Amino acid sequence: MATQTPERIEPSYPKDRTTLGGPRLGPLGWARWAWRQLTSMRTALLLLLLLALAAIPGSVFPQRGVDPARVRTYLEDNPGLGPWLDRAGMFDVYSSPWFASIYLLLMVSLVGCVLPRIRQHVQALREQPPRVPRRLTRMPVHRSVVLDATPGEVAAAARATLGERRFRLRSDDGAAPLEVSAEKGYLKETGNILFHLSVLGVIVSVAAGHLFGWRAEIIVKEGETVTTGAGSFDTLTLGPLVDEQDIPVFSLRLDDLDVEFEAEAQGAQFGQPRVFAGLATVQQGDEPATGQEFAINRPLSVDGVSLYLLGNGYAPVVTVRDAEEQILFSDAVTFLPQDNTYSSQGVVKVPGATPELAFVGGFLPTLTFDPELGPTSAFPGLVDPALVLAVFEGELYPDGRAQSVFSVETDQMDQVMQDDGTPTSLLIRPGDTLELPGDRGSIELESVIRWGGLLVRHDPGRVPALVFASMAILGLMLMLGVRRRRVFVRVEPGGAEESDQGKGARHTGVTVAGLPKGTDPGLDDLVDQVLERIVTASGGRVRTDKDASE
Repeated sequence: MATQTPERIEPSYPKDRTTLGGPRLGPLGWARWAWRQLTSMRTALLLLLLLALAAIPGSVFPQRGVDPARVRTYLEDNPGLGPWLDRAGMFDVYSSPWFASIYLLLMVSLVGCVLPRIRQHVQALREQPPRVPRRLTRMPVHRSVVLDATPGEVAAAARATLGERRFRLRSDDGAAPLEVSAEKGYLKETGNILFHLSVLGVIVSVAAGHLFGWRAEIIVKEGETVTTGAGSFDTLTLGPLVDEQDIPVFSLRLDDLDVEFEAEAQGAQFGQPRVFAGLATVQQGDEPATGQEFAINRPLSVDGVSLYLLGNGYAPVVTVRDAEEQILFSDAVTFLPQDNTYSSQGVVKVPGATPELAFVGGFLPTLTFDPELGPTSAFPGLVDPALVLAVFEGELYPDGRAQSVFSVETDQMDQVMQDDGTPTSLLIRPGDTLELPGDRGSIELESVIRWGGLLVRHDPGRVPALVFASMAILGLMLMLGVRRRRVFVRVEPGGAEESDQGKGARHTGVTVAGLPKGTDPGLDDLVDQVLERIVTASGGRVRTDKDASE
């Protein structure tokens, strides 16, 4: 009989080989894949690292929101590189589109990562611990002994022991009365979720502080009263969602500024500030005025606004008279410190003189003469104060252009000369009055007072950020300090034996096993302690090999 050869079937492949890898995802599939990638923990950590790296240029380059003058100086000193850095947002890092993109992606990633974990954690809290596995000897830690006790006594002792240690026990439904399943350490995952929620809360708080907050700087001299408002601050930076009308109105008078410097120590500590505090009188609306003390780490608080004492300096009280002894100018002039000895620079402008006068120079709290530098200050305290000034005359404000109160444009001015043709240079101590050459009048240094630099800030996200940061620390402590553990106990009844008294006794086998989530160096000790406590609570005695042979 002839055998029939089976027909060979050749596999057929589609002409389009791109279909071999499985079905195409399509737009919806790619969107789901992108969402899963974005909301993964790895992506969140990567974005957090990227945000930290993106903040580095904000510490390297001057920022317009903090010091616009330094930004302008940087652009002038770097005409080639500066404009390119400006286009890349290096001078406005924290408000640049690329920084905001990282910021928003991190928020979305954290939300998408945390919300599913919260749902899973809540579900795990509502579920019972799993049943006891069939083979406990496969657990990483397990112990077994035989006791002279009844199975019911051992099982009851196991439940009591694990309950005392605050384990969650699986309810005894009657299916396996001689098995005990317990679990603890849910606070570890709770701390993990709390930490990530707190990080998200800090990010939102910082964003709220930027959007709804504002900051301003102002210099206030001793005895001077200022009223808050957009026009009274030296600098003002408003958040994107803040209007000038939102700034609360109150008045502040700087009554006293106490600054003391180290005069006894030698070396680097000499001249360092030791006391920096002030006393101010604050009044808001119809409320009575109140005196408040404040310092560097103790700001004033008025209607949700904090006033920080940041800097200080000297303001010489100068009076300028004309040839007929008429007062042309009399005020305290702010001089800005340039070094640690408070050698300060400033300008006294007298627009009422004819022609207009400008006194440009420095204030030296402790006058000393250096062979190379000339007049300078040896100590920041008022030991031998003096003004060293050069005199200019001409047009103070050419073409009506505004200029800083701390500098003067001398393009349209000429330096005043002495009768011998040398430039006029004045050295004035408190109480001195010097005549100006050419019958131009006189200048007097009446006294010297201090000024304080105040940072006025409203940040609605500050307190929430502090609360969330504290919650993040608590969550981190729970993550690192709590161990997730499962403990299983199986009780195995043995046969009856006759004792010397003729009474019936039972020996019962008990196995205790532990299963950690991750690494847990203390699990061996825990299992040993649980087993020891079960033996003690059951009132039984551990049977040895000698007992079995007898």
